[in-house]
Amino acid sequence: MLIPKEDRKKIHEYLFKEGVLVAKKDFNLPKHGDIDTKNLYVVKACQSLTSRGYLKTQFSWQWYYYTLTPEGLDYLREWLHLPAEIVPQTHVKQQRSHAPPRGMMGGDDRERRGGGRGGPRGDREGGFGRGDRGDREGYKEGGMGGEGFRPDFRGGFGRGRGAPPPAS
Repeated sequence: MLIPKEDRKKIHEYLFKEGVLVAKKDFNLPKHGDIDTKNLYVVKACQSLTSRGYLKTQFSWQWYYYTLTPEGLDYLREWLHLPAEIVPQTHVKQQRSHAPPRGMMGGDDRERRGGGRGGPRGDREGGFGRGDRGDREGYKEGGMGGEGFRPDFRGGFGRGRGAPPPAS
């Protein structure tokens, strides 16, 4: 499809600036949501870049999601005549502080709060992951896992007709 050069330039500039692009699968849409051009031009230009390996395409719920590949980054940098120092927004590292925000994982909040599922840990008799068997004691010895446990399946699909049930 022939796309006017000014529209193709808008699409390529947006792709290089953001690193990603979203387009609705509506070829009759008069204007794309983010770029001042027809939606059809955006979809077809991205389809062309995808076929050459410069974009990765994901389609979901009638929307195309395009992601710039490293080869596409080099191609657009050359096509737009940009220096190597300029990179898309998705390639810019964000500054992060190493300390988590107060309240997220601080020891003060843990002391104020109660324990997990069973209330505060000091009040519980036993618990999982502490080395003692706690609540599991009855289950293991006299309940389902003990010697007296004999499941009895009457009338299943796995046995032939007339087969006697297992002895209890």
